Amino acid sequence: MSRAEQPSRRTVLAAAVAAAAAGGAYPAAAADTVTAAGPGRAPAGPVDHRSWTRYRDWRSGTAHGTRAVAGARPGIVLAVPAGTTDYTDPHTGRTAAWEYATWTSPVHRLAVPSTEAIVSWNAHTPDGTWIQAELMGTYSDGTDTPWYVMGRWAAGDQDIRRTSVDGQGDGRSSVWTDTLALDEPATGLRLVSCRLRLTLYRRPGTRTTPTVWRVGVMGSDVPDRFTVPASTPGLARELAVPRYSQEIHKGRYPEYDNGGEAWCSPTSSQMIIEYWGGRLTEEQLAWVDPSYTDPQVCHAARYTYDHQYAGCGNWPFNAAYAATFDGLQGVVTRLGSLTDLETLIAAGIPAITSQSFRKEELTGAGYGTAGHLMTVIGFTADGDVIANDPASPTNEAVRRVYRRREWENIWLRTKRYNAAGKVVSGTGGVCYLFFPAKLSPAQRCALAAVGIR
Repeated sequence: MSRAEQPSRRTVLAAAVAAAAAGGAYPAAAADTVTAAGPGRAPAGPVDHRSWTRYRDWRSGTAHGTRAVAGARPGIVLAVPAGTTDYTDPHTGRTAAWEYATWTSPVHRLAVPSTEAIVSWNAHTPDGTWIQAELMGTYSDGTDTPWYVMGRWAAGDQDIRRTSVDGQGDGRSSVWTDTLALDEPATGLRLVSCRLRLTLYRRPGTRTTPTVWRVGVMGSDVPDRFTVPASTPGLARELAVPRYSQEIHKGRYPEYDNGGEAWCSPTSSQMIIEYWGGRLTEEQLAWVDPSYTDPQVCHAARYTYDHQYAGCGNWPFNAAYAATFDGLQGVVTRLGSLTDLETLIAAGIPAITSQSFRKEELTGAGYGTAGHLMTVIGFTADGDVIANDPASPTNEAVRRVYRRREWENIWLRTKRYNAAGKVVSGTGGVCYLFFPAKLSPAQRCALAAVGIR
């Protein structure tokens, strides 16, 4: 995040979507309400999140060379290669041969005919392995999208450079970094169903395999709006989440999105990871200059970096990074109100939220932004939002209290006026949720209440 309000790379990539917003046709991106949805039940409201995590989920898909594995954390592995292919990394120019196998989900009928879809995943990718996630949707007129690549990902960066894929579209929908969006939602065209495909890769002749534990898709179709209904305060609680400033990392490792001033996403991610007990070893941090404070933030920036987007703010890449820590899961979704966040906080689950605003729209922030990530850690007795805001000069200054009504609106709206008076898009309730693989009953209930299982 740049403290000056200027177009972010995500804003530039989504220029066509923002143009649609100016005409009143922006593919809406915020939820009004999300309720619990058990198997076979549709969530009420404009967001549908479907994940495959259980052994029977993995068994329900179509496998070509992959195998479902049971245990405490069920998933899929590369068992017998379906073939070998060459991949030329667009960011290094290197071509290498890879064995691969695939898993394709059953068709998921979206409970919400959608204008947008975001895929997220959790996987273990040891050296010599990587994965690709794809989505194919069916439109409301019965025709299909192409198979869209939603991400090529590895936990490390020695084999391939993790990357989104630009230039994907069929004249009716397009992929903007990590989001599939309909080009002209005002026509009434929607995505009504989808399938996901995972391709697992490994070096030929080895027995090493990636393991995918979770893959999910979030579809949404939300009212286009500059303001959102106010929620009623219902909780006073604050979670003890570590505080890290992105600003103290200015100028460090500029090869990762020009350094720390743009690291709001990985800084927020690292706060939540450490809240859940995730720690990096001295060996993992050995590459960081020993004179730098909080080297784990530098590490998070490097290992969430999207080499095509040229930034650390790829939403699914941050969720996948969180899941590289033992016992953690991560998803990308949309929530509908601060009531949803209160439900999570009550169960001890903080959230990372995406918002954009002019300086005068958020009292006490002291800056405006075209896109910024914060960590919501609690609520005051008056219902105001307690946030760890990484756009702070020091770690000690990270904890902020923001006015409830202002904060709720800048987070949930889908349209806004920027500093130049131009109508641009809002992120509309997007958030990352990181949580344990082994959930308590209260945590499981809270996640179900916001549509995550």
